[in-house]
Amino acid sequence: MLDQTKKDQTSGLPTGATRFAEPGVPIIRGVNWGGFSALYWKEVRRFFKVQLQTVWAPSITTLMFLIIFTVALGRGDRTILGAPFADFIAPGLICMGMLQNAFANSSFSMLVGKIQGTIIDYLTPPLSVGELLAALVAASMTRAALVGFAVWLAMFIWPGVHVGVEHWWAVLWFGTMGAAMLSFLGVLTSIWAEKFDHAAAVTNFVVAPLALLSGTFYSIDRLAPTFQAISHANPFFYAISGFRYGFLGVADSPIIVGALVLLAINIGLALICYLLLKSGWKIKS
Repeated sequence: MLDQTKKDQTSGLPTGATRFAEPGVPIIRGVNWGGFSALYWKEVRRFFKVQLQTVWAPSITTLMFLIIFTVALGRGDRTILGAPFADFIAPGLICMGMLQNAFANSSFSMLVGKIQGTIIDYLTPPLSVGELLAALVAASMTRAALVGFAVWLAMFIWPGVHVGVEHWWAVLWFGTMGAAMLSFLGVLTSIWAEKFDHAAAVTNFVVAPLALLSGTFYSIDRLAPTFQAISHANPFFYAISGFRYGFLGVADSPIIVGALVLLAINIGLALICYLLLKSGWKIKS
């Protein structure tokens, strides 16, 4: 009996049969937007599921900083850079809250996977290293934006504080660059850390001191020359100073210099994160 099944002359397979790619041959070409979106929303839903802890609690803590410092130090007609004390520290507090929460989110993502043994969920999906890194950073920046908006809204309705925006481009640029910088730093921490104590050490001995010594509560013009030089070596200073410029129209440092410094730092951190993720250091071993 003759075989009546028609075959494709090029592949030798029956006509209409499903063809699978050879092992190692990529099927998804270009950017896997579907995979990127899935991981991004997974990370967003993860922190939003406990939004009382990840969004509202940091917002209230930051607002308490404003209340305490204005009550203790902002009485009378005290001004800094020509602005009332409360108006001066408010933008810095908003930016500081954004930076700290961007770091908290990205430093937790892969670390908890390494500890719980679910890191495979990040490694097996058909995502490139760049797509994986972009999704983690974008989710952390989303949390930073939500915290920043919540703090700004609370300060907007708080009596005695003016947080009207004068330069939207500065608010968007320095807010984005600052959140991205801490998101990349958080990814580096989650790659390096092997337990929560390691991540907590980076938070307590690196992130928190840099944030508090960045000119959030004071102008560096009042510091000694040595400490002014130290402040200019602090990348947090450029993010907060530029972010404050968006609200007050004045800053402690040249805006263009700060914008370029943050851009260069982000490019450097992104490259380091990409290379470490691609090598699988402390992730695949």
